[in-house]
Amino acid sequence: MGDGLDIIIFAVIAAFLFFRLRNVLGRRDGHEGGYRDPFRPDNGAATPSKPTDAADDDNIVQLPDRTAESDAEDGAAPSADPLMAGLTRIRVADPAFDAQGFLNGARIAFEMVVAAFASGDRGTLKSMLSGEVFGNFDRVIRDREQAGETVEDTLVGIKSADIVEADMNGRDAVVTVKFVSEQINVTRDAKGDVVDGDPVTVIEVTDFWTFARDTRSSDPNWSLVATRSLD
Repeated sequence: MGDGLDIIIFAVIAAFLFFRLRNVLGRRDGHEGGYRDPFRPDNGAATPSKPTDAADDDNIVQLPDRTAESDAEDGAAPSADPLMAGLTRIRVADPAFDAQGFLNGARIAFEMVVAAFASGDRGTLKSMLSGEVFGNFDRVIRDREQAGETVEDTLVGIKSADIVEADMNGRDAVVTVKFVSEQINVTRDAKGDVVDGDPVTVIEVTDFWTFARDTRSSDPNWSLVATRSLD
């Protein structure tokens, strides 16, 4: 009898505790909201619906413009400089464009063109020059050949190569490079006598070469479209 009374008393106590806990903790009725992830930045708060009025503009956060940083890495001028603006326009048209990579290629092109012009290698020149520039080079080579003259143009080294102008011309990217080089230039007549230059004197030569490329073309090569030198 005592055991049965004990069971009844425990059952009453358990029922009482159950109803007290229910009143304190509440019940899940499907409207209490989802699980709140403590690792979310907003501590799990529900994402507000997007406003439909002009208040949208107040919530827009502009990401920092990395163009200036990229230009600094590429050796371009500060953001206020027209050169940087031109390089930026080229990069927009051709995201693969890299100023330093371009300069590396321009230095190689400079060496090849100087050597090809001196030796009269029209094949190499035609593949690297625009039609107009090739025509000018070809005319000089032809005049030289008719006079029986030969040119010995030794490129001692390129002291510097810097982009000084850059911009888009329609769909064409146009970049001008200033080359400062050391050369030995000699022109000899048919007898081998020196008619111009000095075979033992190294001179400093400053050239401005302009390269262009169609940014919509699959051909990655640039063409030399203009040249001028400082006398």
